[in-house]
Amino acid sequence: MPSRRPPGPYRRILALPGARAFAAGSLLARLPAGMFGVSAVMMIAGTRGSYALAGAVTATGLAATALVAPWTARLVDRYGQARVAVPATLLAALGGLALVLCVRRGAPDWTLFAAYAATATTPNTGGMSRARWNHLLHGAPAALHTANSLEQAADELCFMVGPALAAFLCGAFFPEAGTLAGVTLLVTGMLLFTAQRATEPPPRPGTHTGSPLRAPGFPPLLVCCLALGAVFGATEIATIAFADEHGHRTAAGVVLALQAAGSCAAGLVYGARRPSGPAARRHPWCVAAMTALLTLPLLAATALGSLPLLAGALLVAGTATAPTMVTTMALVQERTPGGRLNEGMTLAVTGLLGGIAAGSATAGRVVEHLSPGAGFTVPLAASAIALLLAAVSRTPH
Repeated sequence: MPSRRPPGPYRRILALPGARAFAAGSLLARLPAGMFGVSAVMMIAGTRGSYALAGAVTATGLAATALVAPWTARLVDRYGQARVAVPATLLAALGGLALVLCVRRGAPDWTLFAAYAATATTPNTGGMSRARWNHLLHGAPAALHTANSLEQAADELCFMVGPALAAFLCGAFFPEAGTLAGVTLLVTGMLLFTAQRATEPPPRPGTHTGSPLRAPGFPPLLVCCLALGAVFGATEIATIAFADEHGHRTAAGVVLALQAAGSCAAGLVYGARRPSGPAARRHPWCVAAMTALLTLPLLAATALGSLPLLAGALLVAGTATAPTMVTTMALVQERTPGGRLNEGMTLAVTGLLGGIAAGSATAGRVVEHLSPGAGFTVPLAASAIALLLAAVSRTPH
């Protein structure tokens, strides 16, 4: 009889006791990350008639998250995931419900800002999930590489499906449907995730290691995350503007989803391969590939002026995203002091969020004063800066 084919790397890590359950809970809990912003904009703009107000409310939420998330992650490291994440999630859910109530009842504008800011207590589910893999696969770098790739693919899937699901719910049912669905998914997913106590890393209440911000090699890596976030934010704005210029604004979501699809597929392939060399050596090469491939959308938009070609270019360019982010997060895990892993990864995510905001603002100005095609110079320039930082921070000092 022919021998059975050995299980692949993803099947091997998901066969670990409790892995499938916490991975499923993590996926459900982080799907709203791609829903809440779109849902809030559609809900507020649809009922108050002001995109400016909607944008200001979501920007306030982003700023609040940048301030609160590292503190939440520090508490998670110190007291445990279930003990901190569940009440933090319930508080964030109350903020989402308060936003819906304020919109429905026509409450003053300031109440929208306060309610949406309360959602900043949402724990970094992706970071907690990666911490679980790091705990389960400690001493198995190849398996941890596969797990990190799986987590990145899950992130990309959430940002492919989340915005589209939110837009569908708000448009097909009622303006608040996207936010209510997001709150339900967040609470359900977090309860499922934290119920898997056997895979939870032990808390470190007595750990007094230094802040990740003082760890060798961490600060330049954080600035690199800021530059990478600018790539994502600028690409989104430039793509929407370019599609709008060509009379197909509604197609922008599909075009951006293709970029995420390219990244998701590349991440799964990258995770199935055994990593060649340490993450610090691979990181500059991954960022260099991203920089090189980002010339394709710029060429499609400026020289060719074609939306279908831009979609294809973003699909190809997206294949460098997941390998870059997987390697970046591997470096974050390596350079974060013991007992502060959730905090270190949350700081990296905060850097990405800050970069997204800066990239969006910069690309918006370029698009407004030059052209939508010129907007694609911003992600290319941001990626080049990230490449320089990756080269400089290759060896921690």
